[in-house]
Formats: sequence, C-alpha cells, structure tokens
Amino acid sequence: MKISAITAQAVSVPLVEPFTISLTTIDSADTVIVRIETDTGLVGHGEGAGIGVVTGETTASVLEAIELFTPALIGQSPYAIGHLHREMDRILVGHGAAKAALDIALYDIMAQGAGCPLYQFLGGVSSTIETDQTIGLADPGYMADKARTYAGQGYKQLKIKAGSNDDQDRQAIELIHAAAPGISLKVDANQGWNVPQALKMLSFYEKYDVCAVEQPLPHWDLQGAAYLRARSPIAIMADESCFTPHDASAIVTAQAADIINIKLMKCGGIYPALHINAIARGAGVPTMVGCMLESRLGIAAGAHFVASDPNIIYADLDSFRDFNDSSFVTSAFDVEVPHIHLSDRPGLGVDVVAL
Repeated sequence: MKISAITAQAVSVPLVEPFTISLTTIDSADTVIVRIETDTGLVGHGEGAGIGVVTGETTASVLEAIELFTPALIGQSPYAIGHLHREMDRILVGHGAAKAALDIALYDIMAQGAGCPLYQFLGGVSSTIETDQTIGLADPGYMADKARTYAGQGYKQLKIKAGSNDDQDRQAIELIHAAAPGISLKVDANQGWNVPQALKMLSFYEKYDVCAVEQPLPHWDLQGAAYLRARSPIAIMADESCFTPHDASAIVTAQAADIINIKLMKCGGIYPALHINAIARGAGVPTMVGCMLESRLGIAAGAHFVASDPNIIYADLDSFRDFNDSSFVTSAFDVEVPHIHLSDRPGLGVDVVAL
C-alpha cells in the first residue's frame, strides 16, 4: 500500500459563544481537514487545528506546511509512520498541528488496513471513555451557572479556566463549588501566574476540592514548576511546557509536574503522543489528553488514544461541543454525557463531508 494523494481544506466555523482563556479570546474554530488516499483505495482523514498563541500556527501555516510535506509522503507506505515523521521533521521543525493532521489520517488508514477501530490498533480494549467539560473565563456568576448546567447534564468533571484576575478566579471557584457540589474540579491558568501568585492560589484552591492545577507558570519555567510542585497541596499539570518527547523527558527529570497534558495538535499526532505517554508512564507520571478547538474528527483521534492506555487518566475532549456547526464530520462517536462511545468501524470511524 502506497500513499497516492493528499488533499487539505481549511474550515472556519463560528463558536456557539466566544471562548476566553488567560492568553486570548476566540470566537471561531479555524481548522484544516486532510484526506490521504492510497493506491489500494483506502482513504484516511485527519485534522490540524492550531492556535497561534499556543502552537504558533494558523490555518494558513498549517496548509502551507502540509503542502511542503506532501512530496516526501507521496509513494510511501502509511505504515512507515516513524520514517514519515522523521521526513516531516527534516523538512520543518515544529508545526505540530500540520503534522498531526497527516499523522491522524495515516493512523486512520493503518487501522482500516488492519480491519479494527483505532483504539484496538493502538492496544486498547474499551471503546468508552469519560471526558470533562471546560468552562472559559467569564463573569464568575456566569461561570457558576455553566457549572450548574453541566453538572445537571451529567458531567462528573469540570475544568475551570483561570489566570487572568486572581480575585475573579477566587470568586469563580467559590461560586462553582457551591453550584456543583461534589463535582471534580481542575483549574487551568494557561501560564497566567508567577511563583508567588501560584502558591497563594494553590493554597486557596485546596479548600475547594480542586484536584489539579494546569500550567500555572510560563511554559519555560520548569525550575519554578518544580519548586511549586514540591510545595503544592494540589497536583501540578504541565501543558504548554510539553510539546515533544524531549519536553516530557525534561519535565520528569526536573520533577516539574504530577501530570502531563498531551495534545495531538501540540506534539504532532499520535506517533509522538505515544512516545510522550511512554516517557511519562516510565517515570510514574499519569497523563491527560486534551484538545485545541477541534471538530469531531480531531476529538475522535484523541478519544481513541485515550482508550488505548490506562496511564491516560483524564480526558479533556470537549471542543466539538463549542462548534456552531460540525456537520462536515459525522459518525466518529456517540455521546452519552459524560462518556464518549467510539465507533467500532475500522479506523477512526469518521465520515467527512468537507473534502
């Protein structure tokens, strides 16, 4: 089996409502859908969703990178996944979302070729995972209303954005804790604090049953993260600090995190994500799989990856719910809050209308 053609298309979908984190506010999901064809007739689909302030990528840069990678992939076997990643790395450093789009499509083809759903191809046994739901930065009262709604829908875990205003962050967690008693809470500061701030906020959050705080410090400050982790009453999760397996190795060596958040769009897809998870597992560090603003296609890939390994203890795969229209991708999975039930069709199990 050889790769015979690669097609990429940009898709822009308004969000149901603007989504705010400490770094930016986003009002539309801008993503790239990829189709890889083979000479045997098998077709795979992938997605590349970059966010400039996180991955340094835009829709235009993702499309351009895919165009640059294409000549190196045409004529190659989809199963030569390590070789294909080395070829892409030789052409361009970084560009994780572009590489992820191609990687996901290749894994879709490989699992189809093996005649099994992707989670089984990756070694998993269960087609069902549980995800949390994220609440973006907003008026604390509004955030509490959202928490109440999500708890009523059946979510057992919520992730709360923070890191922009300490007083509002404190008020938000107080109101959310009261509005959704008993629900598991994680807080994501998106690099919004320095060490003294983070110590104060962690001490405050301890009173509200927060189980983890994600990326409290700037991505480059592993020394500060290690200092914080040694003194924190709450688990520290690395996100923007971990793009590559090399980053994961540095984090576990520095003892800078209790949990590592793996995002396919940051690291370049499932192949490097497997390496990151293996490094974390070897160091006794559990992982979470998160997402950018991805459609059901990218979310399906992340969910199959979650289902593949018990070291992945959390899933934050909720972005598709924010799309005002996601009809360009169908099938993939069913949702029964808080669970995602993956398709048992070979590969990702997705149908794509956009290409």
